[in-house]
Amino acid sequence: MLKKNLLISSVLVLGATMLAQAQSTTPAKIGIIHVQAAILGTKEGKKAGEDLNAKFSQRKSELEKKQASIDQLKDQLQKGSATMSDEAKNKIVRDIDSQTTALKRSTEDAQADVEQEEGKIINELGAKLYAIVEKYAKDNGYSMIIDVSGQQQPVWWASDSINITNEVIGLYDKAYPAAASSATKPAPTGSATPQARPATSPTSGPAPPPAAPKKQ
Repeated sequence: MLKKNLLISSVLVLGATMLAQAQSTTPAKIGIIHVQAAILGTKEGKKAGEDLNAKFSQRKSELEKKQASIDQLKDQLQKGSATMSDEAKNKIVRDIDSQTTALKRSTEDAQADVEQEEGKIINELGAKLYAIVEKYAKDNGYSMIIDVSGQQQPVWWASDSINITNEVIGLYDKAYPAAASSATKPAPTGSATPQARPATSPTSGPAPPPAAPKKQ
């Protein structure tokens, strides 16, 4: 009886050991997501991009007018250089220089304001997106979700089958249905779309999520 009990105990221990080994060798389920594309792909993200474009459209127009004035002076200088006096040419050159400096400063200020607004949008929508991703990962047995939207991507290659970006966009839109979008307007001083680089345009939608990032 003692030998039989010892044999049964040994079998149970061996079975438990094999089960533990099998569990330990089971590969972890890992997914990837393009966070920026996910945020911009949601209805809220698209509307936020359109609203931001509309907010800065007037400043964009002003910058374009300043650039047109500089171009006009350059054209005037080029066409009249053979007949204008040195004094007249020097005045145009000074005007070009001063207007170029002013335009550069105005452009930098506008871009800084745009990026500040973009950051607010990314933070607000990103917090909601994180909650969606966390629930999706737990519900679907993922051990890790890796963001591949950064410029310094640690992932060199990944299968399309583990890209959850589109699924997350769909879940986000169900959880946070956005109001009707306004008409899209041109973006000021580059894109005013909420984004972390690389840039994407709200008028054309988010850049396709890179399902299989590869080594450069």
